[in-house]
Amino acid sequence: MVFDRIENALAYYGLGPGIKAALDYLATIDLESLKPGKHELPNGAYVMVADYQTKPASEKRWEAHRKYIDLQYVVSGVERMGYADISAMASPGDYDEANDITRPEGDGDFLTATAGTFAIFYPWDAHLPGVVAGEPCDVRKVIVKVPLQA
Repeated sequence: MVFDRIENALAYYGLGPGIKAALDYLATIDLESLKPGKHELPNGAYVMVADYQTKPASEKRWEAHRKYIDLQYVVSGVERMGYADISAMASPGDYDEANDITRPEGDGDFLTATAGTFAIFYPWDAHLPGVVAGEPCDVRKVIVKVPLQA
């Protein structure tokens, strides 16, 4: 798992061409004007634009993916993001191949993500995004799904 501010993106280009392309995309697109939903990118990657209100952790579910790396960028708002090594979770959860998601159960640590921060979650990183940080908050997030082989 990686957590940093977008102005430090250059430091992560060495993580692979897919991560570099995702970070470049975030730097060159007007993220405020993107319509919510799915947007296709080259090389099997895609973007999900989500507008939502944060919720208590008890109302959220952990997730992990096998085929894609999640690069989650907070455009506006603030949220807490949970993270844990999936092998440390109490239960790995069943894998839904069609949606590339598993719902592990257990506990993890949390970081506070503000506008301009991003997190990169690999298949071994269980994550719990969209958690309230104090009071419920409207968040705009852009999630770049990078194929694992990219």
